[in-house]
Amino acid sequence: MKINSLNILINQAPFLNKKFYFISGNEKTLMEKIKMIIVEGFKKKENAQIKNIDTVNDFVDEIGLFGGKNIYIVSGNKGIDKESLDNLKLSESNFIFFQENSQKIKKIKSLFSADKDSYLIDCYELDKDSKIKILNEFLRFNKLEISQDVYWFLIDKLDNKYAFFEKNLIKILDLDEKDLTVDKIKKILTIDESGKEKIFFNLLQKNKEIIALYRDKIVNNSDVNELYYYSKFYCQMIIDCNSEEEYKKKIPIYLFKEKNYLIDIYRKYNFKKRKMLLNLLSSTESVLRKESGLSLVVGLRFLLNIKRITIS
Repeated sequence: MKINSLNILINQAPFLNKKFYFISGNEKTLMEKIKMIIVEGFKKKENAQIKNIDTVNDFVDEIGLFGGKNIYIVSGNKGIDKESLDNLKLSESNFIFFQENSQKIKKIKSLFSADKDSYLIDCYELDKDSKIKILNEFLRFNKLEISQDVYWFLIDKLDNKYAFFEKNLIKILDLDEKDLTVDKIKKILTIDESGKEKIFFNLLQKNKEIIALYRDKIVNNSDVNELYYYSKFYCQMIIDCNSEEEYKKKIPIYLFKEKNYLIDIYRKYNFKKRKMLLNLLSSTESVLRKESGLSLVVGLRFLLNIKRITIS
């Protein structure tokens, strides 16, 4: 069955009651955190010993040290099917499967999702709702009180990757409660100013929304160059691919959430528009090299021209 990673992360649900744990997704730091919580839980509860194997075919049923349970961490997906899982259920051990998302494991994930003695745990970058739940639990557990300004500053600015989000929350504990102001927190935290590349994923919004997002994220020449090369990467995929099937294969796994959006963008392009896009990339790069003082204006015009070509 599927279980929300946050239920394990902030102890909203019991989780040491299954034989199998299939941890997947595209956010490696959250995947590692969930694995650690499960492993430490079994260690504390049943004096479990940890063993690592590549595939289920490498499993050899053994009695744990001093009669305790073994927890097997399986790094590969070869050999996983209903029959192999039924055989593993005969042992006293528990199994943690650790796999980043890919098309190869789609059927395997369905198998664990349907199995009553399994948890399928998908781990993706934190969204606003996830950050709110984690921050609320952090404040409750540590008996901290912060102002609304600080609260929403943290929700808005802290990293979407769990490890960095957690690391910065821990830094807050080093401050006296009277120092929990936005200015003090800015000085000690590594604030996430990333997300520039995500402007590309808002190209179909209204121009005023694109402009507002651009002005929020892009403030200097370095930002413009970073945005340009992110956008160039996405545009070059469109230019280079001659079929939708080829394009789908080139979309990186970490863009799982944006995949449907990217495919929709690709479908709007024909040979003529791909040529226009190529010319835009070339002319923009040339201007950015020659007119660095105008880069903020050039960057915004570049984005709006991509949109114009896309929807024309």
